[in-house]
Amino acid sequence: MSDPHQNSLKGMAIMSGAMVILPTMDAIAKYMATFEAMSPGQVTFYRFFFQIACTLPILVALFGLKAFSAKRPWMNILRGVLHGAASLLFFVAVKYMPLADVFAIYFVEPFMLTAMSAVFLGEKVGWRRWMAIAVGFGGAMIVIQPSYEIFGLKALLPVACAFLFSLYLFLNRAIGEADSPLTMQTMAGIGGTVFMAAALLVGSGAGNANFTISLPASGLGLALLLALGSISGYAHLLVVRAFRLAPMSLLAPFQYFEIISATVLGYALFNDFPNFSKWIGIFIIIASGLFIIWRERQQHSR
Repeated sequence: MSDPHQNSLKGMAIMSGAMVILPTMDAIAKYMATFEAMSPGQVTFYRFFFQIACTLPILVALFGLKAFSAKRPWMNILRGVLHGAASLLFFVAVKYMPLADVFAIYFVEPFMLTAMSAVFLGEKVGWRRWMAIAVGFGGAMIVIQPSYEIFGLKALLPVACAFLFSLYLFLNRAIGEADSPLTMQTMAGIGGTVFMAAALLVGSGAGNANFTISLPASGLGLALLLALGSISGYAHLLVVRAFRLAPMSLLAPFQYFEIISATVLGYALFNDFPNFSKWIGIFIIIASGLFIIWRERQQHSR
């Protein structure tokens, strides 16, 4: 019989590693837009296409057609569409804004998910958590305000991304355990690929520069896109594995490791570093999010 304490430690270690790795995807997307002149829409398509290309052969070899035997296929495909749309908005945002800024604003997502759970699932959210949600949005405004002056409406793209990703996570709760994580990941990847192919055709036909269709301009670009798909597929499977080993309330705080990793990558690759006021906003967002997580643990323990 497995030791719950050891499983929790393994889960935390896996989650930490995944959260440090995942911002690499966004750094690659920013690199492709900045130095390879590839549109965010095209990068997002390759992100899902190469995710399927890298993971599907292994999954089919291990599990056969079980990878496609979803009990709720359309719900899982809808998850992929939402994930694809959220990724597109995120990649457009990182094309114009520093990585750390985008991640800090994006982390209003836990507040949105908490609010959705209260409104649509009837989960009890006390006044302390509503206050933390309000304070967290205030912290996001501190980060958004100077970014808005520089980038205009593009500074709100991470908020729209957070909303779509909240819907994606909300569907995860709604679907529950009807399908295995492997099946959900595979079907969502297919949904994201199909959605982005359609978005590329429509966007490029309309002449939108964020949807220009192109091939990798160099061998390095192709290698980075392959890495993007591999990181997307395997890092998210690591997250699924972590949640199998440890409770969600224990692992949730590790999501904020992404801000640290994004700040390091942004500074190392693009010489971007948040100023003092943005660090205050980031601290408020993290503190509010951690308070909500702590209150949820308190409620569950009761």
